[in-house]
Amino acid sequence: MQINRRKMITLMGGGVILAAGAGTFVNTRTPNEALAPWNLAGGYTEPRKRALSYAILAPNPHNRQPWVVDLSQQDLIVLHIDTDKMLPHTDPFNRQITVGLGGFLELLRMAAAEDGYHTEVEAFPQGVDPVKLDSRPIAIIAFKKDSQVQKDPLFKQVLERRSLKEPYDMTRLIPKTALARLNALQQPDVALASTNEPQLVDRIRKLTHTGLAIEIETPRAYKESVDLFRIGKAEINANPDGIDFSGATYESLAAAGLFNREVALDTSSISYLEGINSLMASADTAVAYVWLTTETNTRVEQLNAGRDWLRINLLTTELGIGVHPMSQCLQEYSEMDKPFADMQQLLRAEGKTIQMLGRLGYAAPVPRSPRWSIEAKIIKA
Repeated sequence: MQINRRKMITLMGGGVILAAGAGTFVNTRTPNEALAPWNLAGGYTEPRKRALSYAILAPNPHNRQPWVVDLSQQDLIVLHIDTDKMLPHTDPFNRQITVGLGGFLELLRMAAAEDGYHTEVEAFPQGVDPVKLDSRPIAIIAFKKDSQVQKDPLFKQVLERRSLKEPYDMTRLIPKTALARLNALQQPDVALASTNEPQLVDRIRKLTHTGLAIEIETPRAYKESVDLFRIGKAEINANPDGIDFSGATYESLAAAGLFNREVALDTSSISYLEGINSLMASADTAVAYVWLTTETNTRVEQLNAGRDWLRINLLTTELGIGVHPMSQCLQEYSEMDKPFADMQQLLRAEGKTIQMLGRLGYAAPVPRSPRWSIEAKIIKA
């Protein structure tokens, strides 16, 4: 589930509590330790670590940050999956996780190019299980100094990039010129498409609403998200992945016992109902969509889709457009079978795989997402 953190709880127990709302309290609730990797990006002298300090900022499902790296061989990075960061209920075949790793690889490439390095990637050098990722390497990345390497103009947007999960302004339409810029990102192995056509947007919107409702109403899928809630500064700093709820409002609600994982799981509570209504209302504010499709569904295609999704994120940032991944109808578990098939048919992707789908629109900027440091992601130095 892609959670809208600001709107998940608008009315809890009759109204939002802003206990101890004085400025001092508000200003000390920022999880600065968990946000530090954004400020440290580019601050390393060793080329691989410098590139990694940007790569860890890539978008990824549920902000699980599933990457770990081995730096023990000179001029090489060996990328592995952290098998403790999977989403077994909503992503049983690790497809979405693999897409996230593709974004990591693309951002790594961009950052290395800034320093004049070409990255040569060997994907799955020891083979790969198509059903479930394991301890074998995801990729071996060689760093080679190259005076001819081209810097990517989209790299300028890396530190500004966000997944914008807020409600969008339904009065502001995405212009066709912006969609044309997005469509121009298409690369040979991944088909990119977008639409702002009102009837198609409405049909996609209704189907994503259905998929989101199914995920919430499937206990194991919903609990997978709730288990990843990080509520308040202390929890976020201690474990800066998952779905963060930071700030004085959430900490006040938690202190009053109105917001915690148990409350979120109580489907009979007013808190749950108001939170879900707000979540749905936000997801229903798409004014356009963008999606990525591959011919089949190999692990390499999944990585390539992740590379392109990262580029979509960066270009929308440049254009001032918000993008919010709406992955529910693309998920491969039994309760989602019908909306999965309906989405394939609607987007004319039958026999292919829709790897990513995102809603587009305009909204106010949101804060950065927490990140683990690169030191926490190095398994061998």
